Amino acid sequence: MTAAGSASVRRSLHTPAVSARLQAIAVEMSYTIKRTSRSLYVKDGEDFCASVAGLDGLLLAAPDSVGSTLLTIVDVSATLEAVGPLKPGDVVITNDAHTSKGLSTHLPDIHVVAPYFHEGEIVAYGWAFIHCSDIGGRVPSSVSPFNRTVYEEGLQIPPTLLSDGGALNEPLLDLIRLNTRTAEANVSDIRAMLAGIRAGERQIAELVARYGADEFAAVQRDLQRGAAEHARALFRTLPAGTYRFSDFLDDDGVSRHPVRFAVTTRIEESGDVVVDFRGTDPQVPSAYNIVSHGRPHAMVTGRVRSVLQTLDPATPVHGGHTGAITVAAPAGSVVNAAYPAAMGVRHGSAVRVSDAVGGCFAQAAPRVMPAAGSGVVIPIVVSEQHEHGRSSQVLTRIFGGFGGAYGLDGHDGKDNSYSNLASSPMESSESELRVRVIDYSLRPDSGGAGRWRGGMGRQLTFEILADGTQVLGRGLERFTFRPWGVAGGQPGEKMRLVLNEGTERERELGKIDVLSVDRGDTVTFRSPGGGGWGDPFLRDAAAVLADVRAGLVSVEAAREAYGVCIAEDAHGLVVAAEATDAARAARPLVHDEEAHAFAFGPERDAWDDVFPEAWYDRFESVLFAAPADARQRLRTGLFDEVLAALPERFPNDQGDGRARTLARRHAEALLVALERGGT
Repeated sequence: MTAAGSASVRRSLHTPAVSARLQAIAVEMSYTIKRTSRSLYVKDGEDFCASVAGLDGLLLAAPDSVGSTLLTIVDVSATLEAVGPLKPGDVVITNDAHTSKGLSTHLPDIHVVAPYFHEGEIVAYGWAFIHCSDIGGRVPSSVSPFNRTVYEEGLQIPPTLLSDGGALNEPLLDLIRLNTRTAEANVSDIRAMLAGIRAGERQIAELVARYGADEFAAVQRDLQRGAAEHARALFRTLPAGTYRFSDFLDDDGVSRHPVRFAVTTRIEESGDVVVDFRGTDPQVPSAYNIVSHGRPHAMVTGRVRSVLQTLDPATPVHGGHTGAITVAAPAGSVVNAAYPAAMGVRHGSAVRVSDAVGGCFAQAAPRVMPAAGSGVVIPIVVSEQHEHGRSSQVLTRIFGGFGGAYGLDGHDGKDNSYSNLASSPMESSESELRVRVIDYSLRPDSGGAGRWRGGMGRQLTFEILADGTQVLGRGLERFTFRPWGVAGGQPGEKMRLVLNEGTERERELGKIDVLSVDRGDTVTFRSPGGGGWGDPFLRDAAAVLADVRAGLVSVEAAREAYGVCIAEDAHGLVVAAEATDAARAARPLVHDEEAHAFAFGPERDAWDDVFPEAWYDRFESVLFAAPADARQRLRTGLFDEVLAALPERFPNDQGDGRARTLARRHAEALLVALERGGT
């Protein structure tokens, strides 16, 4: 055997062992950060991650038990290029999505990258990020949907050296302290990242000493190439074809006009997948923008990766699978926004992108993909007035229910279709904030009815214990457009936010910027449930009874949504068999072969009635043919004129069919005028 042949065999034999070791290193790095960090958002909420990147800048592994693995679809190469050659002891820091080409996704996410050397040569890079509780800007916690540009969102840190040859850049840390509301927590969390990076460096040094730098580089290539090949093999198990879906954010933060995400997903015979966002709205003058640079970015391809892991749970979590994915994201769109776009609530858009991509794959593989999850990830921030100023802390995150799938009910209170982040224990939150948690439970009747129902949302009520407090809820969505059901399954309930519920001062809220509250006020969040899968009249009556007994489904919903009549005897609640049979015989059933049918709810149906899909596609073409600085004006002007003739709360208030017909005709006339060159 030749030397080259021997090396080739040796690489293939070492790749699995090195891959497992890299994942273990990523876990150790991440636990180091978790155990040495200070803020609740990091140590309890686990909004952080750490791993090892290869020489190509893509991650080689990801922790599977700690941290936010969504953001492991990263590429550190642009950040490295921005600072030039590195030496031992250097550590690069950035939170700038534009210069880093999307490594950071919004300003509170601070990333560090460090070279790992062996015998004077770089063999890999350590990477980590943490979400700071505050990075300055207009509002406490820095993030609000109503921020108009990145200048309102806080301190921007282009790629620069945090550590220069091992010497910490103290003036930079002082700059961070002076520009943020949670100065010491931020600096402590940054130091925790450095500890994680150093833990990885020690482990990589041992790994390379064992296998050699050349062998380690070859294994890196094997891992990335193998991941792409594995992804293609899995995609080839799905029907090749083109699938299209659209979904909406409730509004753009500056008007009552929804933001459209249109996705065309093409599965090639080769197993390559193209995700095309043409037809998606232009970037908006609010904080919902994603700065992806048109790359296969975590915020636009996260759901594609989850499809791979659904098809094969052993799919490796690192950068290589993006070799099978091509993204087409028009420049200047909300999924490929240009500077100085605000991006603080980019996760709101990313969740809706995930839903839309999921809708495409649900057409390709209806028995594999679930109905829509809740579509919300809501960090709840409490800002309190203290003697020396304000302090801000994340109380917890609120999630909703997961979508039902063929053979499986959706998870209650945990929608991980987009994110696997954790909630903070209420005991920890109460110990650090002047609030009292009154209720934290599942929200009954919120999951979409189905043969396999959607998961229930959550409900959280807390009392304010100090005057001058402020509450922020980021990522509040689905007040209008419900999580959709599939194959006869029904949509989940919408989001609700209520101030002083059950009192004379009760007030129903929508999206909030900064909510000012005082001692004795209560705030209630009720998150959406997931959509249901399959006709609810086909659900096992015993399963419906179990949900009623558990307090998840009311007796009324059991009868109306599931056709299951509940009675009570000496032993408690039971199914009234004859009444149930009669109720379920009252209408035809939806069977699995109709699985491509989506149930969006009356709000989306009314919106589509006025603005059909084909109309929307033409309108987006007009907008993107116009200069970038004219698009928002054209978009706002047309919608303002059409919606003026409809109810103020349209489409939550659907109005009558005749009014919608007239509005549709008016929208068509306005669009034709624009297509002919009118402004």
